[in-house]
Amino acid sequence: MKSIALQAVVTAVPFDGEPSNAELDAIETESPLILADVALLDAQIMTIDRTPTELDQQRIRRAHRRVLAARRNLANRAATLAVPGGAA
Repeated sequence: MKSIALQAVVTAVPFDGEPSNAELDAIETESPLILADVALLDAQIMTIDRTPTELDQQRIRRAHRRVLAARRNLANRAATLAVPGGAA
């Protein structure tokens, strides 16, 4: 009997499963970083079962630099949005 009452409480609020506009905006803002992280993971996964060649190492370094640049850009964007009025 408890499980039926608990089920009624849990399902009382309908959830449509769709992200809100704010969540979609956050994803769009962070998408360059997400894509850079995916590219880095792809480069690292390619070398899991073998010794990385010089080309693999270059690919990993390049992808790592892209991640750092995307993080920097995201942090700079957040800093400029957080400061009202801009620089004086």
